[in-house]
Amino acid sequence: MNSNEAHHNFQSKITLAGMMIATGIVFGDIGTSPLYTQDSIFHNQIIKASVALGTLSCIFWTLTFQTTVKYILITLQADNKGEGGIFSLYALIRRYFGSWLIIPAIAGGAFLMADGIITPPISVTSAMEGLYAIKPDINITPIVVVILILLFVFQQFGTERIGKVFGPVMFVWFTFMGTIGFLALIGNFSVLKALNPYYAYRLFADDPKNFWLLGSIFLCTTGAEALYSDMGHCGRNNIRVSWVYIKITLILSYAGQTAWLVQHAGERVTNISPFYAIVPKVIYWPGLAIATLATIIASQALISGCFTLINEAIRLEIWPRLKVLFPGRIKGQIYIPAINWLLMAGCLGMVLHFRESTKMEAAFGLSVTLTMLTTTFLINFYLYTKRVPIYVIVFVTGIFLSIEVTFLIANLQKLHEGGWITIVIGTILSSVMVVWWSGKNIKRKIIEKVNLADYIPRLTALSEDPQIQKYCTNLVYLTTSPSPQQVEKTIIQSIMSDIPKKADVYWLLHINITDEPFGLEYSVKTLSPNNLYFININMGFRIAPRIDYYFRTILCDLEKSKDVLLVDRPEKIYQDSAIGDIRFVLMNSFLSFDNALPFFRNLIMKMYFMIKRISVREDLNFGLDKSHVVLENYPLIIHAVETPVLKRV
Repeated sequence: MNSNEAHHNFQSKITLAGMMIATGIVFGDIGTSPLYTQDSIFHNQIIKASVALGTLSCIFWTLTFQTTVKYILITLQADNKGEGGIFSLYALIRRYFGSWLIIPAIAGGAFLMADGIITPPISVTSAMEGLYAIKPDINITPIVVVILILLFVFQQFGTERIGKVFGPVMFVWFTFMGTIGFLALIGNFSVLKALNPYYAYRLFADDPKNFWLLGSIFLCTTGAEALYSDMGHCGRNNIRVSWVYIKITLILSYAGQTAWLVQHAGERVTNISPFYAIVPKVIYWPGLAIATLATIIASQALISGCFTLINEAIRLEIWPRLKVLFPGRIKGQIYIPAINWLLMAGCLGMVLHFRESTKMEAAFGLSVTLTMLTTTFLINFYLYTKRVPIYVIVFVTGIFLSIEVTFLIANLQKLHEGGWITIVIGTILSSVMVVWWSGKNIKRKIIEKVNLADYIPRLTALSEDPQIQKYCTNLVYLTTSPSPQQVEKTIIQSIMSDIPKKADVYWLLHINITDEPFGLEYSVKTLSPNNLYFININMGFRIAPRIDYYFRTILCDLEKSKDVLLVDRPEKIYQDSAIGDIRFVLMNSFLSFDNALPFFRNLIMKMYFMIKRISVREDLNFGLDKSHVVLENYPLIIHAVETPVLKRV
């Protein structure tokens, strides 16, 4: 079975285990939204029955259009060899429309990262606010801070063991949520009439000022974007089938809270949210416990999603290289220390600044809305690649853009209430990605390449010259050139300049990050037998970059197949390995002072090299053994300075 068939089978099959994983990982974020959505709408407000029914209608139809139709039915079709998420979507369509689509992808990824900074604080805080019913004057901020610190500290150990309980715990949570919602509905099933969109219309027709409630109503669909990003963990059809049960429990929870609100019309909602108001006292403590666990699991899933997002961005060369670890044996599970501590600092800052979940919803809703808008924009191009009729594309994307722009306008009204934080975080993250991507492109365009054929005789002569001291057996250079006919001039200069680097075999190694997640294959081009070879490794964007190991494996294969003969080495009789010693030479550039750049280009390149200083070195990025690595620096001259003629006097 080839990889395409394997991905197709994984996405199409439906299993109990897959649905349980979907329940635990995919729906964590959207599954905890009943804790804070209606509380955000009515917090410290006088309850009006018409508003309660109108908001329930809006919630139902938002979940239907945004989550069910847009994500469950349409967006999940856009899988990149089984993987989802905004960067996977970009990788899927860029081959048709070019790299300019990276700009909306960068914006969407940046605001999804901002979502990752806001989701844990608002989720855990909303769960802990249930303590107000027991002790109204309790300060929950220290409790939330401790939970979040423990959550982020635990990331380095992976979730291989406890991850198995995520599904069952979340299934209990959804069942609990739906059950208490149903119990609250008993005797007041009439609120279900609000599922009629007429009540959503009356909400705005009766009082146009209710339009601004959409900013809070939109919180019901938070997590839909994360749902798409996590598709690779459990498969498309498992998500779709699980969503049927998830949506029923969500609607029951919202309807139960609405029933309580209608019964208490004319009263003011205090610091006890409508969700906790309908929890029976006899099971209040267990309910509080399961709500806390659910928010921790939801936060864990989004944190893992941020690691995956950044890892994909690194592979697409739109984020600086960072140390990526693989803490468990689960395929695709990663841990990025720098991002983990950055997220923790952001989450703690949110908690200490806002302290209440209702004060965080402005920033939360804005980040989700902006991410969804960019996904809609990219899905428009995906539908075009699938040859969907233009009028259908215009109709479908027009509906979603209209909905999301409406929600965006409602959320923008809350900029001064905390939404500005989302804009700042998203702008900073987007700027980092744009600068890195632009700097990479500028470097790529100005790096001078030479024809290898012109240098093969000199390299062969150097290898055979007995008067030159041998540098190593296998000398390896990583090249950005995908062609075996050309190579960077700096590589040739590294070999030939100053003291020539004599080696038995010279290897040019090109790493090609493919658009599929887990593919791994290589090809070899013999440029000069037993002297110069070009290796191309096609590596999926979710594969661990263990280049040292992969190269040694390739070398052993070539030695066994007699494609490379290293039998005449006198030192071979003393070495344990048949392939001999290996030396990787990495070329590291720095911005030369001899540049005369326009202001904007100069700014981009200076920022690029500033960011590069805090990124990890290429040997760590490619998983190379430090003892086999030589790092050489060379000046990068983009536009040479005009120098005066130097005269002898």
